Amino acid sequence: MAGHSHAKNIMHRKAGQSAKKAQAFGKLIREITVSAKAGMPDPAHNPRLRAAVKAALVANMPRDTVDRAIKRVAAGTDTDNYDEVRYEGYGPAGVAVIVEALTDNRNRTASDLRSAFSKHGGAMGETGSVSFQFERGGVILYKASVASDDAMLEAAIEAGASDVESDEETHEITTSVEEFTAVRDALEEKFGAAESAKLEWWPNAPIDLNEEQAQSVLKLVDILDEHDDVQNVYANFEVSDDVAARLGA
Repeated sequence: MAGHSHAKNIMHRKAGQSAKKAQAFGKLIREITVSAKAGMPDPAHNPRLRAAVKAALVANMPRDTVDRAIKRVAAGTDTDNYDEVRYEGYGPAGVAVIVEALTDNRNRTASDLRSAFSKHGGAMGETGSVSFQFERGGVILYKASVASDDAMLEAAIEAGASDVESDEETHEITTSVEEFTAVRDALEEKFGAAESAKLEWWPNAPIDLNEEQAQSVLKLVDILDEHDDVQNVYANFEVSDDVAARLGA
């Protein structure tokens, strides 16, 4: 899990530095729309929608913007239809990459992402070509102020979580795919809505990259992440603290 968290944090920092607010809001609205259509258009009765709304509010999206998106689905006036698609491939240094997208045009998205891979030292493969190098699991994040480390650990393990990592800022609870919903709901009942709660891909054996390799991989990750249809990007790499410090300088 250490490698997963380390690589994830680097990617999130890089993505956060480059993302435009309008584009970020567009991706959040897309997730809200898909979530509302997948279940009831009411966050109180739709956990995925509830998580999407929380993510939007954490990103400082105005509440009325969130509410309008849900109301369009409830009223049947939202005609956008998005497919959930996973793309896989290899980046520089043999790093395996998984891209999750919500698209209304599979051919366009596949063409765009294939081009991005090839232009930045990689190649897109078939679905399943790299996912065997990852494990699927749930990640639930709470602010550290919500509960003590011991209280969160006890509640999470009792609910069926696999592990809990706590620091000064957050509690990160990990679960199996099968236990994700039960753990999320149990913790929400005890501590309120999580900062985020979703299924992710964790690398089984992260590749250790030097600074030059990390720059190339992060460039590809940024390009993929900036595509309007892309919701999440995962890659099986990690870097040392020294390399991470130089990259962040």
